[in-house]
Amino acid sequence: MPSPRSTFRSAAALVLALAAWGCPSRAWAQACCAGGSAVTPARLEMHEDALVGAQLRASSALGSYDTGGRFVASPPGDTEVDFEEDIFGAMRFLRRGQAALLVPLVETRRRTPQDGAHLGGGLGDVNLSARYDFVAAGESRYLPGVALLVGATLPTGTPADSATAPLAVDATGIGAWQLQAGLALEQTYGRWLVNATGIVAKRTARFGETLGTQGTFLVAGAYSFEGGGALALSGSYAFEGDATTGSGADVPASSKRVTAVTVSGLWPLADAWRVLGALSLDPPIDSLGSNQPTAGALSFTMIRSWW
Repeated sequence: MPSPRSTFRSAAALVLALAAWGCPSRAWAQACCAGGSAVTPARLEMHEDALVGAQLRASSALGSYDTGGRFVASPPGDTEVDFEEDIFGAMRFLRRGQAALLVPLVETRRRTPQDGAHLGGGLGDVNLSARYDFVAAGESRYLPGVALLVGATLPTGTPADSATAPLAVDATGIGAWQLQAGLALEQTYGRWLVNATGIVAKRTARFGETLGTQGTFLVAGAYSFEGGGALALSGSYAFEGDATTGSGADVPASSKRVTAVTVSGLWPLADAWRVLGALSLDPPIDSLGSNQPTAGALSFTMIRSWW
């Protein structure tokens, strides 16, 4: 049977929803805002008070990492294609604060020679988040921008152990509440924006078992062009400790990790509209993951903002 959907999806949703870069002045606006938006679509630019957007994402499984970190290609005849449609919005509060909401719809198509092809899906895990910038990027020549990130992922999706469709294609969530906190550092250098973000997540217990603490690190660089467009390259590494039973004992070989690389671009259609595209890959290379599927993905995002 194909590997279950990665539980790191919620961490990726958090980075999308709450990493809204703050911009201190019009002089820094292009590098900071366009570059930041190319990395994280749910970002309010300097002059914006609110935005809404929709993202379409499609990914195809390449294989998986085993417990020892060795990449294993999908067996002949086994395929998995995942689709996701995200609706998100962000709103400014105070001068340096932003809050965001992301609602995902998730579909999966899996096929094996034994069971044939099956398609299912539904509502995923909804994410609420907020960001507060203590120091904005470019505000100081020597001190980088510093922001606090907090969020919560609600168990609105269907976990794998509650799935009823063949091959668990209707599994859309992790089945537990997830609380996240993180720190983002960023700085501008002319038309360049450089960012480093770290996020830690804790999940509640489910049926006497608690998923391990999850950590996600993201580094990104973005370049903004004269016309308002931007290109970005980012890399992320996510890891999760062993799950624990109700008695506190570790569940052997249940830890997970995965590495991803993403190239993304932004282009403004008008003052209030912008589009983004992204190509991401979990490199199918030994030692870059464990206990997780690998995939390549394409996404397209449309955003409408107000100020």
